[in-house]
Amino acid sequence: MSKTFKIEVDCANCANLVEEAAKKVEGVKDLSISFMTQKMKVTFEDGADENEVMANVLKRAKKVESDFEIL
Repeated sequence: MSKTFKIEVDCANCANLVEEAAKKVEGVKDLSISFMTQKMKVTFEDGADENEVMANVLKRAKKVESDFEIL
């Protein structure tokens, strides 16, 4: 199952970094972020708890953003 979420990313590079990290979250089958439309499309693994997966995606995204700000 796929769902689309509205997101806010500051730049295309940030979108790419978050996308790469979020694709590694357990339960994510596929994920893509469009900087231009400010949307993220997530395809979940069969049987995955969507709320739990999205909570983990959000944690991973926040970590990437905080790491990026340090640079």
